[in-house]
Amino acid sequence: MTTLNYFKLSTLKTNDRLFVPLIGILSVVVPLVVAFLLFADKPATEIFGDVSFLPTLNAIINSTVSVLLVLGLVFIKQKKIHLHRFVMMSAFVLSCIFLVSYIVYHYGAESIPYNGTGAARIIYLVILLTHILLSVAIVPLALFSIYRAFTKQFERHKKITRWAWPIWLYVSVTGVIVYLMAHVYNPPV
Repeated sequence: MTTLNYFKLSTLKTNDRLFVPLIGILSVVVPLVVAFLLFADKPATEIFGDVSFLPTLNAIINSTVSVLLVLGLVFIKQKKIHLHRFVMMSAFVLSCIFLVSYIVYHYGAESIPYNGTGAARIIYLVILLTHILLSVAIVPLALFSIYRAFTKQFERHKKITRWAWPIWLYVSVTGVIVYLMAHVYNPPV
């Protein structure tokens, strides 16, 4: 089988034997790497320089991903498959860029604690906890959704996206909310 034929994804059994374990490995490795880097000793700031702009960039990326996800739903309902594919892949690429930026920021800077109290603190912690847990869940869901679409397994793609799409949207929207609460509306100590 030539490389070109292989990447046409013509034989699902062969491709599933490669891509399903790969997605499984990525689904475990990505959260573990993020967790390790978040809890590892922080390097000197000389490695990355000033990373203070990254939370704002990440919020912009998350906002853009949210808009793209909504557009993706609109386009698929309108049967505009090419536009749907374009915006969904754009959302995926931006999410990957976000992940790298997020890791760089949290590896190169200290975390900013939320200083709110009472109900505001509880709301922040609930949003943050659900955001973190669902961001781990979206890794395999998004990867399997994309894989099923590219392999033209559209029924399986639809089944996965019934879960993946709202979770991905929730994660991207709550990412912006966490940013606003921790970096913009964080009351002083």
